[in-house]
Amino acid sequence: MIEYRSKNYVQDKVIVVTGASAGFGEATARTAAAMGAKVILAARREEKLKQIVKEIKDAGGTAEYIVTDVSKQSQAEAMAKFAVDTYGRIDVLVNDAGTMPQAFFADHKVAMKDWEQCISTAINGTLYCTCAVFDQMMEQGRGHVINVSSILGNFAVNGNGVYNVSKVGVRYLAESLRTESRGIIKTTVVRPTSVTSTELGKTIVNTNAAMAGMYNKIFSAMGKTPYNTPGIGDRNSIQYGEPVAQDIADNIIYAINQPWGVDISDITVRASGESMYV
Repeated sequence: MIEYRSKNYVQDKVIVVTGASAGFGEATARTAAAMGAKVILAARREEKLKQIVKEIKDAGGTAEYIVTDVSKQSQAEAMAKFAVDTYGRIDVLVNDAGTMPQAFFADHKVAMKDWEQCISTAINGTLYCTCAVFDQMMEQGRGHVINVSSILGNFAVNGNGVYNVSKVGVRYLAESLRTESRGIIKTTVVRPTSVTSTELGKTIVNTNAAMAGMYNKIFSAMGKTPYNTPGIGDRNSIQYGEPVAQDIADNIIYAINQPWGVDISDITVRASGESMYV
């Protein structure tokens, strides 16, 4: 007979989270700290980071922050060095930083800078941060890199071309890292569905592009399935309509909360009452 044993594999791990000033990153950092991890929060907004770290410490958790623009290689390297200097190692890197500049190709004159920022943050930033922790993890003999992709990395959607590319990119960076590191570095790709309650929507360039592409599918789905208002309702209901940031964070934590010998390599997170992207 197999006896089920529940163990907290998050406790005492040193976890670096990018994009930690809001959304999935913030929720992941708070949850990891509550479970006993030592967390380094990295993002560009210092005041938000200060506030979150203070609240984590006030609640009895262990956390520090470093202001980081992951699109700058030198800052990604400084982030990794800060983590090692502070806690002595890096067990997990969560690459969450990203933007969502939805716009049509016809918007290129106004969207190009935002598109370039998206690529710089998601692809370059993920590459820089991964390389910044690579040597440390290989020297330790174990590590774990989690890249937050998107359900929109599965196929092209109108008005989301650049965002699609950025999310496909982080997926393949993770998969290549796993095979090249030969079992020393675990990797996980997390693909959230739409979560409109985060701040990611603030980076949309053309709301018409959003409505024509991703959000059109959301609203169409709402007409097909009798579920709760997106972002509101009972998370324990089979008709739950749209995840919130904590739902995504819980699944990132699930991937971390495994023995070192188990790698959850790919997770898609959606609401059970959702009918889009079937």
